Amino acid sequence: MTDETETRSRSVADLPPLLINVVAFAIGIAIWWAITAAKLVVLPGPYEVLVRAGELIRNGQLFTDIFASLRRVLTGFALGVALAIPVGFLMGWYKVARALIEPYVQFFRMIPPLAVIPLAIVTMGIDEAPKIFVIFLASFLSCVVATYQGVISVDRTLINAARVLGARDGTIFARVVIPASVPFILVGVRIGLGSAWATVVAAELIAAQSGLGFRMQQAQLYYDLPTIFVSLITIGILGLLMDRLLQATERRLTQWQERAQ
Repeated sequence: MTDETETRSRSVADLPPLLINVVAFAIGIAIWWAITAAKLVVLPGPYEVLVRAGELIRNGQLFTDIFASLRRVLTGFALGVALAIPVGFLMGWYKVARALIEPYVQFFRMIPPLAVIPLAIVTMGIDEAPKIFVIFLASFLSCVVATYQGVISVDRTLINAARVLGARDGTIFARVVIPASVPFILVGVRIGLGSAWATVVAAELIAAQSGLGFRMQQAQLYYDLPTIFVSLITIGILGLLMDRLLQATERRLTQWQERAQ
């Protein structure tokens, strides 16, 4: 029986990951349907949510909200990552820069980006600037720490070996430190992406006219649970697709790295 169990485990592990993902989603939807059908909780079922999604697609609201949220997320996320990587390298490579910058980074990391929203609205108004700023802050803080950690985690043996071979600091940084830090950076980028989506929903709850978070707030006022579910599922799908793109990028950039099977 043990051999049969091991054989079955291997056969399941050999299935394509995408197929396993689809099966997992199907199981989740089936559980959701069973819970709502049995009236264990007061929630809309999959069919009801699907019908509402069709209505939002036909009247164009869903696409308008997706575009608004994506624009905010991508703008704040791109700005945060673009600044976090050089700052993280600076902190990791130069001790003086680390001593000057790290206390501020750690200080702001202890403050939830959502707590900054009221201040951002007061100082920047109610337009797009405060929403993008809090997304930028959440992405920046996640990525800068990962980049910094990547630099200080580089094997000192590699750096010393490069120096023995006559490489200068600039060459060591470009040929040794940056490649070795890429896995850490990409992990920080993925965490920053999740933070960006979590922050945009909260930011859109205040002074927004469109967006998935705004739509959920409006649906809450009328107890429109199907619309809330549509927005939640849309955010999850968009976030999952963007994370899969980052994973594919990570695999291409870290082909040299040994991976656990």
